[in-house]
Amino acid sequence: MLIYNKQTKKYTYVWHVKNRAILYTKIGLKALRAKKRNILLALFSLFISGIFYAQERPKVQALNIEAQKEAQDTIKINAPELLIDTAVIDTTQTDSIPKDSTKQGFLQGKINYKAKDYMKMSRKEKKIYLYNEAEVLYQDYELKSGIIVIDYVTNEVYAGRIKDSAGNLTQPPYFKQGNSVIEPDSIRFNFDTKKALIFNSRTEQSMGESMNVFAEIVKKENDSVYFLKEGKITTSEDAENPDYYIRVRKGKFVPNKKIIAGFSNMYIADVPTPIAVPFAYFPMSQERRNSGIIMPTPGQTNRRGYSLQNGGYYFAISDYFDLALLGDYYTNGSYGFRTETNYAKRYKFRGALRFRYENNIESQRGFPDYSRSTIYNIQWNHSQDAKANPNSRLSASVNFGSSQYYQDSFNQLNTPNFLNNTLQSSISYNKTFPGYPMVNLNATTSIQQNTRDQSVNLTLPTLQASMERIYPFASRDGGKRGIIQNINFQYNFRAENRISTIDTLLFKSEMFDDAKVGFQHTIPLSTNFKIFKFFSTSVGANYNEVWQLKTIKRNDYNELLDEATIDTLNNFDRFGTYNFNASIGTTLYGTFNFGEDKKIQAIRHTVRPSVSYGYTPSFDQYYDEYVGEDGVEREYTRFENGIYGTPSLSNSNNIGFSLSNVVEAKVRDKDTMATEPKKVMLLNNLNFSTAYNIVADSLPWSPVRVSGGTQFFQNKMNVNFGATLDPYAIDNNGTRIDVFNYENGGSLFRMTNANVNVSYSINSKTFSGGEDKEQVDNTQSGGREDDLFGRAQDFSDDRTFANDEEEEDKEDLPTEAYAAKLPWDLRLAYSLTYSNSNRQNEISNNSLMFSGNVDLTPQWKVGVSSGYDFKQKGFTYTQLRFSRDLKSFRLNFNWVPFSSRASWFFFIGIKSSMLSDLKWEKRSEPDKNL
Repeated sequence: MLIYNKQTKKYTYVWHVKNRAILYTKIGLKALRAKKRNILLALFSLFISGIFYAQERPKVQALNIEAQKEAQDTIKINAPELLIDTAVIDTTQTDSIPKDSTKQGFLQGKINYKAKDYMKMSRKEKKIYLYNEAEVLYQDYELKSGIIVIDYVTNEVYAGRIKDSAGNLTQPPYFKQGNSVIEPDSIRFNFDTKKALIFNSRTEQSMGESMNVFAEIVKKENDSVYFLKEGKITTSEDAENPDYYIRVRKGKFVPNKKIIAGFSNMYIADVPTPIAVPFAYFPMSQERRNSGIIMPTPGQTNRRGYSLQNGGYYFAISDYFDLALLGDYYTNGSYGFRTETNYAKRYKFRGALRFRYENNIESQRGFPDYSRSTIYNIQWNHSQDAKANPNSRLSASVNFGSSQYYQDSFNQLNTPNFLNNTLQSSISYNKTFPGYPMVNLNATTSIQQNTRDQSVNLTLPTLQASMERIYPFASRDGGKRGIIQNINFQYNFRAENRISTIDTLLFKSEMFDDAKVGFQHTIPLSTNFKIFKFFSTSVGANYNEVWQLKTIKRNDYNELLDEATIDTLNNFDRFGTYNFNASIGTTLYGTFNFGEDKKIQAIRHTVRPSVSYGYTPSFDQYYDEYVGEDGVEREYTRFENGIYGTPSLSNSNNIGFSLSNVVEAKVRDKDTMATEPKKVMLLNNLNFSTAYNIVADSLPWSPVRVSGGTQFFQNKMNVNFGATLDPYAIDNNGTRIDVFNYENGGSLFRMTNANVNVSYSINSKTFSGGEDKEQVDNTQSGGREDDLFGRAQDFSDDRTFANDEEEEDKEDLPTEAYAAKLPWDLRLAYSLTYSNSNRQNEISNNSLMFSGNVDLTPQWKVGVSSGYDFKQKGFTYTQLRFSRDLKSFRLNFNWVPFSSRASWFFFIGIKSSMLSDLKWEKRSEPDKNL
């Protein structure tokens, strides 16, 4: 269209394409004066033909843009401005053709781009070229590559690599959308449809562990769906040369969620393996753990046949708790199942609950050695955060079940725990009522089981309440001085329902037949003061009242029944007792100086002697008489067999003596920069105690009890010892007689028993000043915290393996072999018990337990747990452990070479929890017939 302006006397030419004015060119014309009309006609014809030609093929010249050498300079270009020439636009004339309001512009935002070598804009090709370290930012898209080409007509972008001076392809594309990153060889992306073709791509999915996904061709359908062709999936740390991968022919990929693939098989070192599936599902959620199947572990025993252990399903229910259902099955009919759940709420509480049940069948039905038994075990650990409620607290530590559970169970997790002789459980709730006086209330349920004799002692429950001390004569400012102001009293209440039974009667009505219920009220009254400024003296009295719901009545001897019968009376009754006590003690210090130039500069001895007195009168008003079978009258109290004892029948005037000692030294510090000497504890405590009964007719002296303890080697070795020294002799029957032992031809004291316990724990960092390793925690299976009895491990379940010390932070591990120092740890436990209560003069227990682990290389680890019984002259339970880190794989072998629990367990599998089912394991279960 050609428009003439009368004022400016100029023509304006406007070219329209598809109802859009995309190019404006202003042409200034001047009147031509020619004497020859044929020249004018020729010029006019040439001009008109040029117009028609221009309407047919508009010529657009490329903009000459100089190269931008500084990569940090960023040019912001609005998309419509790319199509506007630099000529002046006539604003007096508007297009008479309406624009299509329904069609959007080129792009929906601004493009920020830069390049190191040059940036070129071609108007002819309608493309922008960026070369060397090119970068484009658009909305949430980020693209970096060696070369980037933007086509602003088709709204597409292409990115690829460039060659360096050596002819190698470098600077592959880096494409990021949100949190999803793809690193291909080349990429073609459309800003409008959001679709893309990606060639030879690699992306890393982070889900607590890294999974790399490779593909030759990827078609991006939208922001959440990708289609793969010839892909590889691996968790190998070496992404460039993985030691294994899973080849996927075709698949659908949803970033950070899942991959659904067709036929897939596993490659190890680029060698295909027969491990293949017709279709596969790979979860890739960013949650900490996903629900899924836990594959069982095969095994074999001679008496139970083949087995599958620890298979089931894991439910990741929420961020606060989970649930695992696991089971075992043996071909002879034995089976077992377990439920495990862990729960936690920040700043509130955390805990774990486990229930295990096993139906064990030995041999086959019809054989003479056939037997069937059921065992179970319940574990519950609960702890409350101190910040949750300062006045209320609930805690639990439960390990309760069949007495023979650990002995009869063949599950791998219970292997090192069959030596447990006792199972202890407790659940307690504590409530504090602030104010004055403050009251503390505590309710506890406790269970103690002896796995040897199957006895069970329960308290269901124990209720305790105590009120803080009250000083009725103290001044209001809080100062307490003198014997009167220090007078104080307190009130304590305790109630128990105590049950003693055996394992087989649990949860039956018979278990309550011998239940004992009692209530105790105690009011202590005391005061303290100083004598001669150096002697601390205390004087007090206690009142104790006991309530019982059951009492007894002894009948006289009945000749027909040939016994003195006892009647149990279900009625309420009470008795009250009181006693008086006093004590005086002081502290003496003795220092031996050797000089500051000596290695040991001084030794300090602290002695705390104490003398106490206690008087308890006779409460014979609570006693009655009955006639025994010999016709002699005997006294008894109806409160016998009570929980809190019986009232005393005779007077008790006891004088107690105790002496405690502490010895410490000052030594010259090895650190030459230290200004003060170093304190070293030589003897933590050495205590002596005995008592003398003034009103006793015979044997007034109590045995002397000696106990002590100390530490050596920077507190790495703990030594505790104790002994009982009896001043009286014994007769031929082993009964104490009222004759001193030295009068009977013996020594001053007769040692009736003694014991020594030594524990020592060191590692490779002990002597280098580093921090010690924490001990292995086996409490998940109900065992010891250390590994002296072996470790409870199930390598097929990554949930238990994740807590093992072998999964420590790998950032500090060296990548090459160790030089002169190998990481190691060693734990020793020695126990010695001497018994001589009846002249047997024997060592009843003499054993040494040890456990050690050595890292031969950063990949090889070996460990052993064993011991030797010097009395029985044989090794105790022994476990050998071997583990090998194979980069993406791990290999474990545990072996119990002898004893009734002889077994072995071999495992090799992928370390990643997402692919933990790619494994091979074999185990040999223990056989009782061995």
